[in-house]
Amino acid sequence: MVPPLVLDIDGTLSRADRSLDERVFPVIRNWEAPVVIATGKALPYPVGLCDFIGIPIRVIAENGGVVTVDDQIDYLGDRAGAQAVADEYVEAGYDLGWGEADFVNRWRETEVAVSLDSPKEPLYEIAERHGLEVVDTGFAYHVKDTAMSKGKALTVAANHLDISPEAFVALGDSENDVSTFSVVGRSFAMANADEKAKQAADSVTEGSYGDGFLEAIDQITG
Repeated sequence: MVPPLVLDIDGTLSRADRSLDERVFPVIRNWEAPVVIATGKALPYPVGLCDFIGIPIRVIAENGGVVTVDDQIDYLGDRAGAQAVADEYVEAGYDLGWGEADFVNRWRETEVAVSLDSPKEPLYEIAERHGLEVVDTGFAYHVKDTAMSKGKALTVAANHLDISPEAFVALGDSENDVSTFSVVGRSFAMANADEKAKQAADSVTEGSYGDGFLEAIDQITG
């Protein structure tokens, strides 16, 4: 029997340009155990991914701020604090970096994301003064409550599924996956992962991005 999976999106199911590697779709669709998608993206994105792949909606979004398993939704964070940091950052003359429409934050409910092209140091300093943290996922700076994490959210999702978190195998590439790696039974970091993820993972793939994902799947099923 194959184990349940918890899968990051950007850098794990994607290519370097963040486009999804279509080779991962049949693997996920045909996986015989539950699959949880765990991402820093706002909730509509992973929900849409599940819908288009054709799997049950089992999602951890916003770095652990929102969990939805089938028809249940749990909010593990609040955007108000992160929004206060973002507002002060903008008032200081900086820009979140996503343009007027800001599709990155438009549907975000528990955190705020800032472009990597925007200045890092003042964002970290403001967040620290507000008692929050900034997580660099390699794709954005995420301002969030220190209590929020993908790992904590996985324990909530696993409880809804009546599965132990230790039964899961996790695949990821970023420091926001470290907390997930700490609660699962086995973990893989892609070759393109940051150093924190590589150090926390049980294994590091030789391949990057989708190649690494498929390599990890071969090891899991082998």
